[in-house]
Amino acid sequence: MTMETVIKVLSVNISVKKGTIKKAVENINLTETGVENDAHSGPWNRMVSLLGAESIEKFGAESDREFIYGEFAENISTRGIKLYETKPLDKFVNETVELEVTQIGKKCHGSNCQIFQEVGNCVMPKEGIFARVIKQGTMRAGDELTYKPRVIKTKVITLSDRAFKGIYKDKSGKQIEQVVNGFWDKNGRLSSIDYALIPDNEDDLRVEVKKAVDEGFDFVFTSGGTGIGPRDITPDVVKPMFDKEIPGIMDLIRMKYGTEKPTALISRSVAGLIGQTLVYCLPGSTKAVDEYMGEIMKTVEHSLYMIHRLDLH
Repeated sequence: MTMETVIKVLSVNISVKKGTIKKAVENINLTETGVENDAHSGPWNRMVSLLGAESIEKFGAESDREFIYGEFAENISTRGIKLYETKPLDKFVNETVELEVTQIGKKCHGSNCQIFQEVGNCVMPKEGIFARVIKQGTMRAGDELTYKPRVIKTKVITLSDRAFKGIYKDKSGKQIEQVVNGFWDKNGRLSSIDYALIPDNEDDLRVEVKKAVDEGFDFVFTSGGTGIGPRDITPDVVKPMFDKEIPGIMDLIRMKYGTEKPTALISRSVAGLIGQTLVYCLPGSTKAVDEYMGEIMKTVEHSLYMIHRLDLH
């Protein structure tokens, strides 16, 4: 899902024992650990469960059986979107509550599931979603929630004295933008990119990185300044800013391409975490950008989830 949508809460449901259907109640209290007095409440990824009427009705037609809300053990039954098309870190909000999606689907309990015992299948493991409580409050049938897909924010910073002076155009930074946009679009995510072109200047770089972190950017990619020339200052500025360094990804890239092109081993590229912002410092050529981004983008989604305490191995 890639656009804000208002959905309707059709039923709110509670069970006191796991593995049983939930029964509709007048309202539920959403606390820091989930639904108050519900068997599945706790400090974990699956505090609150949601299932759409769209999925319930489709499964009912396939099973030739009518199901009531809560029968799949969902806390909140909704109508308005296909919930299973949402993504972790998306949100559902109204004036009273705020939920953040943590997981799409789950492992089927099989013989421990009443629905599975009856019809040999269940829709919840495939199309149910789970969320954690960000803002506590009360919810009841008839409420509306606004679905807000997460926008992945990326800052691209190119360091080049000559590009900054207009002697030539920056190609490497634009290449990073293209790769990032293509990746998130392919994965059904909204994304935004902010771009900065600066000279090889320590203060300018420090200001741009700090600004991106303060503004809550998910990722920062820098291009240029990772060599050993007198104006190559990027890792010297950025590395001391890390709360946690991530050496493995850059070591892998240097070794992978250095076996064929030994000059790649001279790169001082670094990666790390500042607050909740992942920072990657890349060389300044478009060829290097292709090589580095090809490996880095394999890890970014998992890294994002880890930072936000989502255990989705």
